[in-house]
Amino acid sequence: MSAAAPPGAPAIEVVDATVHYGDVLALDGVSLSVEPGRICGLLGTNGSGKSTLFKAILGLVRTDRGRVRLLGLEGAAARRRGLVGYVPQAEQVDWDFPVSVRDVVMMGRYGHMGPRRRPRAADREAVERALERTDLAGLAGRRIGALSGGQRKRAFVARALAQGPDVLLLDEPFAGVDQGSEATITALLRRLRGEGRTLLLSTHDLARVPELCDEAVLLQRRVVARGAPEEVLRPETVLEAFGVPVRGEGERWSS
Repeated sequence: MSAAAPPGAPAIEVVDATVHYGDVLALDGVSLSVEPGRICGLLGTNGSGKSTLFKAILGLVRTDRGRVRLLGLEGAAARRRGLVGYVPQAEQVDWDFPVSVRDVVMMGRYGHMGPRRRPRAADREAVERALERTDLAGLAGRRIGALSGGQRKRAFVARALAQGPDVLLLDEPFAGVDQGSEATITALLRRLRGEGRTLLLSTHDLARVPELCDEAVLLQRRVVARGAPEEVLRPETVLEAFGVPVRGEGERWSS
């Protein structure tokens, strides 16, 4: 681990964060905190502000008011120091470009390299370790565009992991993946928590949340509920907040 939150401080802290896109209110006074070594599930329908919240935490969008800290630092500073890894919901990638899986994962090490971006032994070791942990070592030389959807998702998880971050933000890591990749990612997230890393992940798969997450936050531009997953996912809470019931086992929640 490369750093730690100040003693007694949350790994992720958001206080009264409000974000507008022009006249559109995307986040309305959102507050949440995640202690080190925990997995927090971020829940909400499409358009509820989950992706905006990730970007606000990372310092990629400015808040109109409020405070955001990662390990006691502003998001941009935490990113520069390689303390936070981010796996977005979708990647803007030219899938026909002839870049290998290993090359994609090596991009996660750019912040550790000099301006000429020449990988050192430590960079290569971190990449190989990330490939192993995501079960992609056997596909490392394959072109990224030739992978399945689940394999591509694992490659971008590996890229974030190669940074060696203390905090991981994952926007819909299970969307569009096969069962094998889903199981690999789930097992990896649990191991990372066991290593003391902090994870914030969004998902529409409510059935997965109680078995994977230590806590959950229900978002609808503002925080509707937060706490233990079983409490946050009480049918009356979900119904009141969104007008939709909790789905059955294996069903996904969307709008």
